[in-house]
Amino acid sequence: MPEPAKKTVSAFSKKPKTQEAEEGSCVVFEAETEKSEAKVKWQCNSKDIASGNKYAITAAGNKHSLTIKDITVEDANVYAVIAGGSKVKFELRVVSKPDAHPPDTRQDLTGLFTEKPQCGEVTVGENITFVAKVNAESLLKKPSVKWFKGKWMDLASKSGKHLQLKETYDRNTKVYTFEMQIIAAKPNFAGGYRCEVSSKDKFDSCNFELVVHEARATEGLDIRAAFRRTSTDGKDDSGELDFSALLKKRSIKPAHMNTDPDLDVWNILSHAPPSEYEKIAFQYGITDLRGMLKRLKKMKKEEKKSEAFLKKLDPAYQVLKGHKIKLGVEVANEDVEVKWFKNGQEIQKSGRYIFESVGNMRYLTINHCSLADDAAYTCVIGEEKCTTELFVKEPPVTIVKNLEDQMVMKGERVELECEVSEEGANVKWEKDGVELTRDESLKYRFKKDGCKHVLIINEATKEDGGHYKVKTNGGESVAELLVQEKELEIYQSIADLTVKAKDQAVFKCEVSDENVKGTWYKNGVEVKPNARTNISHIGRIHKLTIDEVKPEDEGDYTFVPDGYAFNLSAKLNFLEVKIDFVPRQDPPKIHLDCMGRTSDSTIIVVAGNKLRLDVPITGDPAPTVIWTKGEKVKEIITPQRQAWVFVITEGDGRVHVESTKGHCIFTIEGAERQDEGIYSVVVRNPAGEDTADISVKVVDVPDPPQAPKILSVGEDSCIVQWEPPLFNGGDPIIGYVVERKKLRSYRWMRLNFDPYPETTFEAKRMIEGMPYEMRVYAVNSIGMSHHSPASQPFVPVAPTSEPIGLHVEDISDTSITLKWRAPERIGAAKLEGYGVEYCKEGSKCSDEWIPAIQGLTERPSMTIKNLTTGDKLLFRVRAYNMAGPSSPAVLAQPVTIREIMQRPKIWLPRNLRQTLIKKVGENVNVLIPFQGKPRPKITWSKDGQPLDPSIASVRNSDFDSIFFIRKTERKHSGQYDLKVQIENVEDTAKITLQIVDLPGPPEALKIADVWGFNVALEWKQPKDNGNCEITGYTVQKADKKTMEWFTVHDHYRRTHCVVSDLIMGNEYIFRVFSINLVGLSPEPLTTKDSVFIQKSGIDYKSPTFREHDFSEAPKFTHPLVNRSIIAGYNATLSCAVRGIPKPKVTWYKNKMDISNEAKYRMLSKQGILTLEIRKPCPFDGGVYMCKAVNDKGEDVVECKLEVRRKWLAGFHPCNGNLFYFYRVIEFW
Repeated sequence: MPEPAKKTVSAFSKKPKTQEAEEGSCVVFEAETEKSEAKVKWQCNSKDIASGNKYAITAAGNKHSLTIKDITVEDANVYAVIAGGSKVKFELRVVSKPDAHPPDTRQDLTGLFTEKPQCGEVTVGENITFVAKVNAESLLKKPSVKWFKGKWMDLASKSGKHLQLKETYDRNTKVYTFEMQIIAAKPNFAGGYRCEVSSKDKFDSCNFELVVHEARATEGLDIRAAFRRTSTDGKDDSGELDFSALLKKRSIKPAHMNTDPDLDVWNILSHAPPSEYEKIAFQYGITDLRGMLKRLKKMKKEEKKSEAFLKKLDPAYQVLKGHKIKLGVEVANEDVEVKWFKNGQEIQKSGRYIFESVGNMRYLTINHCSLADDAAYTCVIGEEKCTTELFVKEPPVTIVKNLEDQMVMKGERVELECEVSEEGANVKWEKDGVELTRDESLKYRFKKDGCKHVLIINEATKEDGGHYKVKTNGGESVAELLVQEKELEIYQSIADLTVKAKDQAVFKCEVSDENVKGTWYKNGVEVKPNARTNISHIGRIHKLTIDEVKPEDEGDYTFVPDGYAFNLSAKLNFLEVKIDFVPRQDPPKIHLDCMGRTSDSTIIVVAGNKLRLDVPITGDPAPTVIWTKGEKVKEIITPQRQAWVFVITEGDGRVHVESTKGHCIFTIEGAERQDEGIYSVVVRNPAGEDTADISVKVVDVPDPPQAPKILSVGEDSCIVQWEPPLFNGGDPIIGYVVERKKLRSYRWMRLNFDPYPETTFEAKRMIEGMPYEMRVYAVNSIGMSHHSPASQPFVPVAPTSEPIGLHVEDISDTSITLKWRAPERIGAAKLEGYGVEYCKEGSKCSDEWIPAIQGLTERPSMTIKNLTTGDKLLFRVRAYNMAGPSSPAVLAQPVTIREIMQRPKIWLPRNLRQTLIKKVGENVNVLIPFQGKPRPKITWSKDGQPLDPSIASVRNSDFDSIFFIRKTERKHSGQYDLKVQIENVEDTAKITLQIVDLPGPPEALKIADVWGFNVALEWKQPKDNGNCEITGYTVQKADKKTMEWFTVHDHYRRTHCVVSDLIMGNEYIFRVFSINLVGLSPEPLTTKDSVFIQKSGIDYKSPTFREHDFSEAPKFTHPLVNRSIIAGYNATLSCAVRGIPKPKVTWYKNKMDISNEAKYRMLSKQGILTLEIRKPCPFDGGVYMCKAVNDKGEDVVECKLEVRRKWLAGFHPCNGNLFYFYRVIEFW
């Protein structure tokens, strides 16, 4: 029978993945299709690929591969494989070949190969050879070659019957040839290989791939195999002819396929009545319904006939990718052995496949299921077997690493990156709820790298700001992008300078952007560099240096940044000091002229900067200078007889004094807060003394504010408040900078760029339901403080909308029942419950609302009890969440607490207004609602008689009545009446119940007529129609040779029919089933007599064939291999031979027959010959020969066996030296 088509979305069971390869190597992409006959097409950049020198395309059954040879940079493209309506895209990334192999540290690495090993393909059982050639003309010594599989497996130790390494040298061409030959390839030989060659200071390597294909039969159509019979008893001439192999395959359009992986069509068909088959086929896109029904019928038939299995496998199983599944069967014989097969191949026990035997149960456990495990599994016991289908479902793709909020400047590049759980998964990007597609590729670029997905915006604009969302089929992630205009900040402005003649003047400023250039001007004229003037720009610092200042250099200097509408200005003052000649004994004089002073003669310096006090002095003889701060002497300069130049520093190295002719300079490196105060300078000489006081103030950035507090939150905003810092840095606070971040993120986002003057800030544009943290910086004229501690985490939420649909459900003299529906908008916060309140009509004050209960109720309804009869009350309901109560929902009119009389009324459901049909054995559960106050009296009856409790059960409430029968029988059919009565007022309803069963077999089946290849049948309707109408009959025929039944007519409505197209020479019997609403009759009616279709008289003479002689001489297909073993351990020698008739095998040692020696054990199984040598000693070494002889000839194979002695190591008992000794093994 043809196998049913699998309900999968993709035509591929294994998809090719994106790979990365080096230049010059080759790469193989592999794909597997669901159907072995599927046609596959490969493409590169949407263009078809054909086999040639560059590409090699192979197909073996359902396995397909594309090999790309000699990879270059131009091969880095997008490729695709197409099968039917499925298309899978993948990429090839090409990386440049590294200059050196990672483990090698030598610098001079050159190419040594003149011919590199190429990628190859081989079929299982065949041989393949890889060749590498090296030119030795420029080499000082013989090159050494190593072959590797994967990264580290050295193949030199794996040489044997499946791998041989050879080496040859041509003296004429001076070329070394290295060969690696793989013999009788196996599937696990496939993979990546590497060949490395090295010679002293030179090294080279080459990577190549080996693809191993499964052995397959010669393709082509065998017309004899196409006309086969579906026999299950092993006979060639029995069963129904099956021509499905000649039919063309039809592809099912994806639009008509139900892609829900949780639905099992086999299970639905097996439990559905035959009348629903066509409906199910149309609903689930089944095109080969007849084939599926035949297979389903055969599966049912096999379930009835099983002597080995007590419980078989289910028709199908489903498991998630990466999970494990356990398949189990129950066998009749507890000691029997079972075998498990996957797609016809026997499963071997391994880490992934585990076999268990517990009593009569046999289990197969598959760990870490992958898409390759999606296959048909069979359990075999002797000649019996049971089969199931395993479907592996891929789990939904989840987001492992979420998007991060970003804040960038206008024109910068933006990359929004996330990471998903599945490599190659599809994601969807949205901006403010609008999907971003490939059509906008000029603005947005989408990058996919394995599990990482990146949205790239090359040059961000203000319009690009907003909320970006990435979606998968298993989750989503949102991030906010803020785009700000670039603002140039001035970290250090230029200052006025006063310099003397031939001194150096340096104007220096620092801006926030190191890429900003600028222009210097003097009195409005651009300054050009020359021998004395130098302009420099290093990072964020711009300098104008003037050497040997002259009077004409005095003026206003301005720095203008390019592209910004502001400038920095300063003035250069030229100080000319004139010292008139005076006689000796000139008293000292301090000419104080330090720049940077304020109106109160205070010098301000920024903490961390250099404090430099330059004081001009005069006096003859040279005066002594003393610097003091308060009463403490800081530094003393020049002893009495010392000249003008000297330097004295304190222990910490920060404070030092430098004196030149006419000047005394006091310097503090890296000014600190404790350096603030009044400094005094005293100059003395014999002619007198002079003093001066200088006030120094050190300013710094302020201390960080305290942790901010969240005053309130809204739907997408919050109000945050903080306290000013304890120390303002000596300069007034001009504002604050506020930042926020998501709780689980590491990226802080600035909310304002200009200092905010207040201590209360409203943060907006947050995501509702996302936890955040806030922190604050303090800013003064010096700079920005460290950030404050983060606030407590908070979540922006908003109260829900008011509940809707508030109404009175029921009312009595002392209670009322209210009902309502949930709010339309709940928001991100969880709904905690509802609060119900009431007050008397006319109350104005909100305090008069009385809570109906203490706390909240989670249900959207409430019954308020213990109310006063006759009160007029107003009711309202509010919804509560984390943000508080919502707006109230209030009844429009006050309600009077008094019960209202209500006429009885039965609300009969629509489906009960017609006959209710149930099958025998099913249960009946009918709920009929009614109304009426006070509670009405309820009465049930059947066919005019009171209802017997043994027939049906009844359960009544204030609002409905439940009628149920646990297990129906034919006697339960009839009319049931329900009466609801309040005093003299009543209402009635009736229900008609029909219990149906399978019909009996037809009657009086007979053969009315026989002519040619046709038979006429007649029968009568069955006596028992199952309490419902007979909808048709199923007519079947069977050949008496096979007794396999085939349906001729299904759902046939007449009581007579003609069976045509019978085969002459066969004898047939017929049977008929009755069909009603329930299904087929349990037993058919079979004809008593059979019908023989007469032959037309043509004698058939079978052809004679000459018998083929299959005999052949013995031949060893696998030789003996030379071995070296250790004495004392059992050893085996193996070879393989074939020959017809079976040859006689004799073993020899050193040409002596050893067949009768007890030391040797000879085994033979399926042509595999094994000689086992038990505990060999060194005397067992020699030449062993195996000889096979039959009537057609003989063949001999031999090998050498070396037996090595065991040796042990020990220490000499006297001198402790290490020595070795042999262990002598005696044999007897």
